[in-house]
Order: sequence, then C-alpha cells, then structure tokens
Amino acid sequence: MNTMAVTLLPLSPLVSATPTFIISTNQNDPKTISKDPSPNGSFQNCKSIKELKQVQSHLTKKGFTRSPSTVSKLIAACAQMGTLESLDYAQKAFKLYREDEGSIGSLFMYNSLIRGYSSAGFGDAATLLYIEMVIAGIVPDKFTFPFVLSACAKIVGFCEGIQVHGVVVKMGLEEDVFIGNSLIHLYAECEKMECAGKVFDGMLERNVVSWTSLICGYARRDCPEDAVSLFFEMVETGITPNSVTMVCVISACAKLKDLELGEKVSAYVGEEGVKCNTLMVNALVDMYMKCGAIGSAKRLFDECVDRNLVLCNTIMSNYVRQGLVRDALAVFGEMLQQGPRPDRVTMLSAISACAQLGDLLFGKQCHGYVLRNGLESWDNISNAMIDMYMKCAKQEMAHRVFNCMSKKTLVSWNSLIAGLIGNDNVESAWEIFNEMPENDLVSWNTMVNALVQESMFEEAIELFREMQNEGIKADRVTMVGVASACGYLGALDLAKWILTYIEKNNIHCDMRLGTALVDMFARCGDTQSAIQIFNKMAKRDVSAWTAAIGAMAMEGNGERAVELFNEMLRQGVKPDEVVFVALLTACSRCRFVDQGWHLFRSMKEIHGIYPQIVHYGCMVDLLGRAGLLEEAIDLIKSMPMEPNDVIWGSLLAACRTHKNVKLAAHAAERITELAPDRTGIHVLLSNIYASAGKWNEVAKVRLQLKEKRIHKVPGSSSMQVNGIIHEFTSGDESHPEKAHIAVMLQEMNCRLKDAGHVPDLTNVMLDVDEHEKEYLLSQHCEKLAIAFGLISTAQGTPIRVVKNLRICADCHSFSKLASRIYEREIIVRDNSRFHFFRQGNCSCCDYW
Repeated sequence: MNTMAVTLLPLSPLVSATPTFIISTNQNDPKTISKDPSPNGSFQNCKSIKELKQVQSHLTKKGFTRSPSTVSKLIAACAQMGTLESLDYAQKAFKLYREDEGSIGSLFMYNSLIRGYSSAGFGDAATLLYIEMVIAGIVPDKFTFPFVLSACAKIVGFCEGIQVHGVVVKMGLEEDVFIGNSLIHLYAECEKMECAGKVFDGMLERNVVSWTSLICGYARRDCPEDAVSLFFEMVETGITPNSVTMVCVISACAKLKDLELGEKVSAYVGEEGVKCNTLMVNALVDMYMKCGAIGSAKRLFDECVDRNLVLCNTIMSNYVRQGLVRDALAVFGEMLQQGPRPDRVTMLSAISACAQLGDLLFGKQCHGYVLRNGLESWDNISNAMIDMYMKCAKQEMAHRVFNCMSKKTLVSWNSLIAGLIGNDNVESAWEIFNEMPENDLVSWNTMVNALVQESMFEEAIELFREMQNEGIKADRVTMVGVASACGYLGALDLAKWILTYIEKNNIHCDMRLGTALVDMFARCGDTQSAIQIFNKMAKRDVSAWTAAIGAMAMEGNGERAVELFNEMLRQGVKPDEVVFVALLTACSRCRFVDQGWHLFRSMKEIHGIYPQIVHYGCMVDLLGRAGLLEEAIDLIKSMPMEPNDVIWGSLLAACRTHKNVKLAAHAAERITELAPDRTGIHVLLSNIYASAGKWNEVAKVRLQLKEKRIHKVPGSSSMQVNGIIHEFTSGDESHPEKAHIAVMLQEMNCRLKDAGHVPDLTNVMLDVDEHEKEYLLSQHCEKLAIAFGLISTAQGTPIRVVKNLRICADCHSFSKLASRIYEREIIVRDNSRFHFFRQGNCSCCDYW
C-alpha cells in the first residue's frame, strides 16, 4: 500500500483522546450543565445493534447525540461488537458527526474504529483509517500502534508494517512493551523471524506476551527447535508461561516428533500449575499422535470430558494420517450420536478414512451427510469424495461429483487424473490431462509417473521434454520418474543429461532420488557412476543399498555385491526381503553356489526373515544355472508353499542350458497347468526340442500355440544415437538406414568368418537347411543394432544395445569377436543382465 508513505509526513499537534464532559446546547440553563445523564456504560451494555440504536434514540430525544463524548462511546460500542453491520454503523455515525460539527474527529474515535476493524479481521480498512487519520493531521499515540500493527499482520502487510515501525521509532515509542509485542507478532506473521528477533532483543521490558509472540512465531514458521529453546530460556528467566505459550511450544514438539521433549514440556504444565484448557489438551493429543504415542493420545482424549469440535477433528485427522482409519470412524460415530456436530474438517477425515478402507457404503453415507448439510460447495470436500469413489473403483460417481463442482480447482483435476490412473485407466487420464485449463507440477508429475508405471518409458521421457518446453521446473518427484524411465530404456547419454539437469537446477537429491539415480546408471550399464552416486549419498536406507547391490548383480560382480551387503550390516542397516533377492541374483550370475546357500539359510537363522517364493525362485535359478538340476528339484519339493510358474520357468531355462529334455517337458507341463497363457514357456520348450532335433515335438508345441492364438514375442533391440532411440526387430527392413546396415552386416560376417567365427546353427529353431539358418542368424536384432552402431558412431565410442529377450549363444560369440576386430566396447543389456564385450571377452565369462 504505497499510500502508507503519508505516515512519514510532518505530524500536527497531538489531539487529546480523553473523553470530554457532555455539554447541552443551552449554555444559559445551569440545570443542563452536567455529565451524560444516560445510564453509565449504556452503549457498552448493548449486545446487538438493535439495542444500541434504541439507546441512541433515547439520547437523541434528550439532545445528547451531537456530544463528542456520546459519539465516542457509540463508536467504541460498535467497535466492541465487531460485526460488519456494527462497524458500518460506527462509520456512518462518525461521518455524520464530522459533517454536522465540521470536525476532523478525535484520536479516540479513530483508535476505536481502527481497533474494531482490526479485531474483526478487516486489516485493509483499519490501515486505510490510519492513513486517513494522519492525513487529517491527528497524531497517533501509543494506543493507536498496536491496533494498526495488528491490522498489518492480518493482511501480511510487511511493507506497510515497516513504515508504521518507522513512525514508532520517530515518535520514540519503540520501548513501549505493547507496541513491541505487536511488532513481534507482525514480523512473525510476515515470516520475517529475523526482524521479530531483533525487536525482541531490543526490548528493555518483556512480559509473557513478548516471549509467547516470538515462541509462537518460531513454532508456526517451521523453526520448532528455536521455539522450544526459547521456551526453556523463558522459564529460566522466571517468566511463567500462559496457556497460549504452552500450546505453541507443544505444537513445536509435535513438529519435531520428539516425544521425550514433548513429555518434558507437558510435565511443566502440571508442575507450574498452568491451567490446562481444551486448546492445550488438543495440542497435547496432536503432539502424542505425531510422536507415535497413540495410546497416550487416546487416553488423554478419552479422559477429556469437554470434547469440542477442534479436539475431535484433531484426533480424527491424526488417526487417518497414521492409517488407523477404523478408530477415526469410531470417533466420527460418537460425534454423530453425542456431538459435537461434524463440520467440513470432520467430513474430510471421515471421507478419507472411507477411501483408505475402500468402504463404498459408508462413503455414500458420508456423501449424503455432506449434501444434507450443504458442505459440497467446499472444493476440498468434493476432491476427497472424488478420491474416495476412485479408490472404491466407482469412476462414474467420481466423474459425477467432479462435473457437479461449481469451482474446479487444480486439485480437483489432479484428483480425477490420479484416480483414473489408480484404476488402470491411463488413457482417460491422458485425455483429462489434455483437457485441463492449466497444468501444475503435480499434474505433470502424476502423468510422467503413470506412464512409467505402464512401461511407456519413451512416452514418459517425451512428456518430460514437453514439460520443459512449457517452462515447468521439475522437482525431485519428477526426476525419480524420469530416472526410472531412462533406466529401463538403458539410455546412458540421457542418464548423464538427467544428472546434469538435477545438479544445474539445485534439485534436492534425497534418498529416494539418489536411489533412483543409482538404479538408473546401473540399468544403463554405467556401474561406476552408480556407485559414485551411492557413495555421495548422505543417508542410505536399505533400498539404497539394494540398488547398489543390484548394480553389482547386473554387472555380474557377485563378490562386490556380497562385500556391499556385509558393509551394510556393519553400518547397522537392517536387511529386508528385497535386498536378499538382489544378493541371490548376484550369486546366481556368478555361480556362487555355496555363498548363495549361506545367504539363503541366514535369512531365517540370523535375520529372522522367512524366505518367500521369490527367494526360492532365485535359489532354483542359482542351482539350475550351475547344472545342479537334481538339487533344484529337491529344493522345489521341500518348499513350504506351492511352486508357481516362475519357479518352474527358472528350472525350464536351466534345462535348456544343460539340454535336459525330459525334465524340461515335466517343468513345461507344470507351467501349462499354472499359467496356460504364458507365451514364453511354450516358445522355450519349442526351442529345447529344436536344439535336440525333435522336430515332431516342436510341431506339436507350435500347433498348441496356434490353437490358443498365442503369438511369440518378437526379439527387439534398441540403441540411442544423438538423443534418438532406434529400434530393430529380427528380419525387419523398415529402418531408414537398412541399406547401409545390410552392407555393414555383410562386411562383419566376412571379417568374423575370416577370424574363425562359425555360426552356431543350434540357435535357429526352425527345420530349414543350413544356408537358411545362417541367414536367419545374421538377421538377429542385436546384430542389426551393432551394425548400425558401427556406421553411426565415431571410432572408439562404446556401442550400447538394449534387448528385450535373452541373448542367444551365437549372438554372444559374434559380439565377443566383433569387439576385438572393430576395437569397440559393445555393451548388451538383455532381459537378465549386462554383457560387457571388450577385446574378445565378455564380463559374464560365458555364463548367463
């Protein structure tokens, strides 16, 4: 408010605020010279504007309404009522008085009006009155400034408050304790705690309000440590806190989630005899709930005989936050029976509880209560109902609530999108996203992460790029989703750009984002960068350690994976089920049979973790890869649960490697019973028969596939060149560089043949002649990708290929030899692990 600058103008002589005697207009009649004949404080005794008008009418008949004292009392009484009607009436009375008397009014009148508007929450009107008063030449006094500063605080008017502070200093009133308290409150409301602290430190006299104002400021402005520290300093000084102080400092303990500190503070209440009112009980209940002392909170709530609405809402919202939704609904039920009457805050908790439970019936009852009590106009209530219906899988009802909203906020649109995504309806969510009048960061993040969950990784990256074009700055939530998408694509250049973007934009890398980056670089085959990020993480939970161990597993470095696990244990991080999956996988890929058995047994014996079916699957895979098929069968028979299709699938894959056709047929039969629609199993069995030359059996399996209308998933490989992802499918000739790729492949086949490469024709699962088999082998998608990499990237640049299926033995030997002949590092990520081909060798040591 630029007009506040007028407060710095030269001030006129002080006008007295002392009420005058009321003098009759007839000065000659000695009987009329007296004090106000009306009953003492009659205006102040009025409880409504109607009563006040009656008193004024009585005084008008007596001829006293034009008296400055009468007008002052009228204005003061109206200000005390604090309603918009009473304040408007006071303003009219004040205006009429000035017009009739040709007066500028008195300081007392202005102070009363400023106090009234400020107390009623009309900060703008109060500050305008202050400006009007100063322009009129009336000098404010020490009673004016607390009201004006309070008004500035209500409108969060820091600039206006600074100017008023300047006038206070100029008039030499900064030592007044009431003005000082008002300044502290103002700066705290404006989130200028440094300024509030300076005012506090400069006060020669401080009372309990001074300390409480600063403590509450710290507590509300996310400085809970400072609030608690100041509280104990206050107590040491000898100042006895009041109930407001205690509420603020208990709230600070709640923010800190420090139960021990909270109990120490609450013990002070009993020791010093501070009166424990409902506000304090409410703060204590909230503190206990946030600190996890649910029993203490519940006991305090149950013992409270004077439960008000705020207290009920506090415990309900905390119950919902803690996931104790049935307890929340129990409190709600008591409120409906015994009171207090639920309001919109209550209904938010009740509807959220129904959403968590998926209780459609009770949710509909809550909806009915909302409609009967006219609460549907609150957008947060409607948003909660959208969320509730979506979680109850009632998309039509959610849409109906949304469509009935008169004011659809961004939260409303985002709630609808999130609900559709939660119901696996990403396509509809995408349509709503494009219909939104505007998108915020939450909207973009929701869609990016939804696309990642749907394995639409390229689309997620493209949406992120569009987000950048729109000028939306990403946050850590965005980058977690983008990092995940990049990791699945195996795009290392993009991964490096993502890390640079995070650093350049100062995006806080917390444990979740750090873990996502470790996983991203691991999936892109850059384990060195993955471990560097892991080592820089300030805090590392079990998920972060799992990501690092998983990186070693993908690289095939089982020894380092086990070392990381032991280091994790030394640092006191408790392992979970997931980290053992990564560990056992690492052991499987390195043929660490003894180490794998030791870790598997230690789960229950040492760490108290009962192996789940996924851990048994890892052990079956480990034993099967090592050729210990009989041990694998024995383990399957000893499982405490029924083996699923994944267990038998691991055994079937091992049977292919070790050419055990009989056991393969048994495993395939079991898989068909458990998961008849699994395409890969039939294809794998067909390949096993083909490798053994049993073409009749191959024909039978393929006939079954045809009858069930099951199609084999085609092998595909992809690679990123200059920011563009290129995809290749075996035998596909749609790539724009197909002619150059064909020439390069012909050259490669010739050079590798001259170097002694003999195609492994057993990898062709068709009954065709050898010449045709050689051609089919040459068209495998990873070979097409490597050929494209050689012609489209500079000499010395690593060639990175991501394949959706397991790399075959022929392509494996082909890639090894190509890495030596062309002096290129070739990195292939198949559906199981990374293969780093360097100078004719592979990191897997031909064991995959």
